Amino acid sequence: MEEIVHKGKIVEVDPQFTTVEIISESACATCHASGLCGMSEYKTKAIQVPTSPTALYEPGDEVEVVLKATMGHKAVWVAYVIPLILLLVFIFIPLGLGKSELVSALCGFFAVASYYWFIYAFRNILKNEYVFKIRK
Repeated sequence: MEEIVHKGKIVEVDPQFTTVEIISESACATCHASGLCGMSEYKTKAIQVPTSPTALYEPGDEVEVVLKATMGHKAVWVAYVIPLILLLVFIFIPLGLGKSELVSALCGFFAVASYYWFIYAFRNILKNEYVFKIRK
């Protein structure tokens, strides 16, 4: 698996960005009983993709939004794995140094909160790194 592909529909095209609406569905959404159990989830997401000067897209066109699989794996690390490691480190080190559980929990909370604030502060740099492509 070299790339992650989502089907979508073009909503808006401007010279800088093309907005594509994709439907993200849970794994059980394709189950034949998904309408009965209510566990399936469909979420509509709008993704902005840099507009190619050679592409001729119109609103309503069915397209595929493509991201390299390595970028998807990197996103999982940035969003989930690194914060989990920080949380565990900043909980267990104070505990090992004899601090109370409350102090350890607060250290873990502030470490993860600081990490996500850092990610938010540098979101424009990360946005340039995770570039989607459109193909028909």
